Amino acid sequence: MSPLQRNTLIGLVASILLAAAKLVAGIVGCSTALIADSIESLADSIGSLLVWQALKVAARPADDRHPWGYGKAEAVASLLTGVLLLAAAVLMTVQSIHEILIPHQAPAWWTLLLLATVTVIKELLFRFMIRHAAAETSDAATADAWHQRSDAITSAAAFIGVSVAVWGPELCGLPALIFADEAAAILASGIILMTAWKLAGPALAELLDADAPQLSELLRSVAEHIPGVKCVEKVRVRKSGAGWLAELHVQVDPLLPIRTAHAVGGQVRAELRSAVPGIRDALIHVEPYETDNSGGNAGLVQSPS
Repeated sequence: MSPLQRNTLIGLVASILLAAAKLVAGIVGCSTALIADSIESLADSIGSLLVWQALKVAARPADDRHPWGYGKAEAVASLLTGVLLLAAAVLMTVQSIHEILIPHQAPAWWTLLLLATVTVIKELLFRFMIRHAAAETSDAATADAWHQRSDAITSAAAFIGVSVAVWGPELCGLPALIFADEAAAILASGIILMTAWKLAGPALAELLDADAPQLSELLRSVAEHIPGVKCVEKVRVRKSGAGWLAELHVQVDPLLPIRTAHAVGGQVRAELRSAVPGIRDALIHVEPYETDNSGGNAGLVQSPS
């Protein structure tokens, strides 16, 4: 089991247990915010299951049917997780509005103890998981870590709302403060929506093979300093799981023997993978460098396909 899979399993177990505890406490303690928070935790659990499976699929080696590997399974999991969070946020908002329209009693004070505990546990899980996800540049593992942060935020918002709903009407003489419980759930829904976009955006970019200009320029700079490379004509990169796939068109002296030109391309590939962390593979196209009589670059000589 890889470290990322282990972390995902830890997050999954924690989310399931805490979701169950919050759901029971929310029902018994009459807290809409706590029930809504349990729904968000349930979405986290489903998301963790998706990430767990995606990491297993992404770890498969490339084969004849998938020559580029299975890395994009992570992006699919991240996108689905974002959709789940979006659905959870909408469900929380609808439930909260429904509770506002129906008179009800204030939440039980002891629900605050559970919310405080959940907030601390989820924040600690986030910090533990995001450190490993960043080291592996895994979008799916990053999404799973942010599940824990979003749950910590919603639990903190619920804690504030429940506190106001429990003590506010008596201390301030305003019975309407009992609805702070529902207001906290709606606020948490907005935060979850932002988290959903934070996860879905990069996943969509990866699935659509979006370019990374800064990385492209870095690869160009490394390749241009390799002996034998006259010019780097084109650089393209795309993300796939926990790494990047690169494609470069490098130009060499047209009088070089084919074997020597091929060796230059191999050196470029090896140097890119060594010098730039995260480059899983690089496809190098070696082409002739041509100049006109004035010494300018006259463009590529296209080789037959």
